[in-house]
Amino acid sequence: MAVNVLGTTLVACSYSPLTGFFRDGCCNTRADDSGLHLVCTKVTAEFLAFSLQQGNDLVTPQPEYRFAGLKPGDRWCLCVARWLEALEAGVAPPVVLDSTHINTLHHVPLETLQAHALKTVG
Repeated sequence: MAVNVLGTTLVACSYSPLTGFFRDGCCNTRADDSGLHLVCTKVTAEFLAFSLQQGNDLVTPQPEYRFAGLKPGDRWCLCVARWLEALEAGVAPPVVLDSTHINTLHHVPLETLQAHALKTVG
């Protein structure tokens, strides 16, 4: 059972679009996940533009990989390093804490993640 940064069971990040290193909807990981796709986010237009500038095109559809391209509002498992780069640039997308893998805490303090957590209504 995978655990999230809050110490509870890891909740799926997104099934549509299908995300995660394993494309199982969760920000699960294992030793060969060199990118560390651990941070569940709700992507923004600003982040998608930043990612494209960094050479990581997340918006262009790639049907051969069953990837429709992301649009603002989609949830996506981001690599920890990319999220940190976006944070430094002031465009880090909000984090979905219950869907962010606990291994993220090896790279980002919980307080930082909480400060950038997706705000929910209610």
